Amino acid sequence: MGEVTLPPGVLWGVHTKRALDNFPISGTTIGSFPELVQGLVTVKQAAARANLALGYLGPTRANAIDGACQRILQDPAYNAQFVVDAMQGGAGTSTNMNANEVVANVALGLLGEKPGTYGVLHPNDHVNMAQSTNDVYPTALRLGLLLAVDPLVAALEGLHAALDEKAGAFDAILKVGRTQLRDAVPMTLGQEFGAFRTAVAGEIRSIKVHAAAFEQVNLGGTAIGTGLNTDPRYAPTVMAELRGLTGRPMSSAPDLIEAASDVGAFVLFSGALKRLALKLSKMSSDLRLLSSGPRTGLGEIVLPAVQAGSSIMPGKVNPVIPEAVNQVAYLVAGHDLTITMCADGGQLQLNPFEPMIGYCLFTSIATLRTAIETLTTRCISGIRADQARC
Repeated sequence: MGEVTLPPGVLWGVHTKRALDNFPISGTTIGSFPELVQGLVTVKQAAARANLALGYLGPTRANAIDGACQRILQDPAYNAQFVVDAMQGGAGTSTNMNANEVVANVALGLLGEKPGTYGVLHPNDHVNMAQSTNDVYPTALRLGLLLAVDPLVAALEGLHAALDEKAGAFDAILKVGRTQLRDAVPMTLGQEFGAFRTAVAGEIRSIKVHAAAFEQVNLGGTAIGTGLNTDPRYAPTVMAELRGLTGRPMSSAPDLIEAASDVGAFVLFSGALKRLALKLSKMSSDLRLLSSGPRTGLGEIVLPAVQAGSSIMPGKVNPVIPEAVNQVAYLVAGHDLTITMCADGGQLQLNPFEPMIGYCLFTSIATLRTAIETLTTRCISGIRADQARC
């Protein structure tokens, strides 16, 4: 396809450069999602160990690849070398090529060679040995999502604890429960916050259950799940290495051809994220309504005053934290629709739209996590009750 000039000092190569030229789409690089980089590099490390164990990769090259992967995993500075746009055509081939080239060039450095000395160690022949983008990218995406879910769950557990504290503190405060914005029957403010707490507990369980589906992968299937160019022993060997490296109960999909084209786990998980987002949005809307006023609204609770609410009306304070959570929820709901369309768009043996699925899921998880942490620390923890008004 012709020569390509690379800028000095980079650890990526010609295939990455072409992807940079072809996809100046979102400005968000795959390196912006560190969990995806970890997933990619862990797959490369597992493959190198499996190919060494089976005798297809010599110890010098295998150990260099293994050491390079370990170095990249331990130093976040390498994320800056994963430069291709997260929105890309090619079913993730550009992402896989970027990973192959960076790992190869870091490995060459460990061998005392210059980047690009591919006669010694090659990105495709050695780093990508017994692999295809068709199994590398979906596996890395699943691993990355498992890593990203852990801090999301931790944020939810922090929110659950804050709501539990408020439920206890408000337990004796009597108020009116409302249906259709009309007075219904008595309840306590503690019961109202206790219901929020229960909703969050249910979402924690849901996220964990749906994320567990990512522990089943198609690694070893190579192109379209046929296992082309691999020893029959490779798939079980690389899966054992993957379990050892991740400490998770990773397993092979029962039908690797079906798994190569299937994105059902992403659709279900996205639905769980949307449900979580909508529950958080409903809770945030309730907080805004319960704190409305202060003179002419409900005014039963007082949210922490975190910033001025107007450039013209003195003393006005707005419920800006719940409002931000509402907007994040709408973003997540939009991402869920995008993922639905991407799932529908796959043809025959491969879905080419997994990069967009990954972009949406990683973005949704990250924004939800930070929104939840902000809601917990800058709103829920500081809520006060106006008992007389209740």
